[in-house]
Amino acid sequence: MATKGKEVETAAGRSDAATPANPRGIPQAPFVDKVEDYVTSRADVEPTLRRFQELIAKYQFMEQNLQRRVVGLKDKMPDIQKTLDTVRFLQLRKDEEDPIETTFELNETLHAKAKIPPTDEVYIWLGANVMLSYPIEEAEQLLDSKLKAATQSLQNCEEDLDFLREQITTMEVAVARVYNWDVVQKRKEKEEEEKTKGKKSETAEDG
Repeated sequence: MATKGKEVETAAGRSDAATPANPRGIPQAPFVDKVEDYVTSRADVEPTLRRFQELIAKYQFMEQNLQRRVVGLKDKMPDIQKTLDTVRFLQLRKDEEDPIETTFELNETLHAKAKIPPTDEVYIWLGANVMLSYPIEEAEQLLDSKLKAATQSLQNCEEDLDFLREQITTMEVAVARVYNWDVVQKRKEKEEEEKTKGKKSETAEDG
C-alpha cells in the first residue's frame, strides 16, 4: 500500500520523468479507472481522499495564479500595441519637416496639445520607474518582440488554464469514485454483520 500512496503523492506533488506533464511542466492528474489500484481496504480511503484533495488544491492554486497573469497580460498588451503603433507612425514621419500636432494625456480627464518635431529617437518606459532612449528602429523591434512574447505568453496561459480545469475535473471524479467505493464497502460490511448476527441468533435458538 505504501507504493500506491507514493504513486498518488508523486502525481500530487512533483513532476518527474514517470509523470506525464503538459509543455509547461504541470503534472497530469492520475486517472482512477479502478479504485482498487489506489485503495485495498476502507482504512486506505481517508488518506487517499486527503491526497486527492491536496492535489485539487494545488491545481486550483496554479489556476488562480494563471488567471491573475492572464488579466495582467490583457491589460498590458493594448498599451504595448498602442506604443508600437505610435513608434511606427513617428518612423513614417521622421523625414518630414512639419511637426505633428497632437494631444497627450496628463491624466484620465486632462489632455494637452503638443507639436512633435520629426525625430529619430524615442523614450520608452521599461517599468520600475526606468525610461530609456532608443533609436526608432530599435524601439520598433523591442516593442514588436515584447508584443509577440506577451501574445505567446497569453496563449500558453490559456492553454494551461484549460489543462488545469481538465485535471481538476479528473480529480473530482476520482474523489467521487473513491467515496462511492467506500459507501459500497460500508454497505457490504453492514450486510455481513447482519448475516453473522442472524446466524448467531439461529444457533442460540437451536441450543
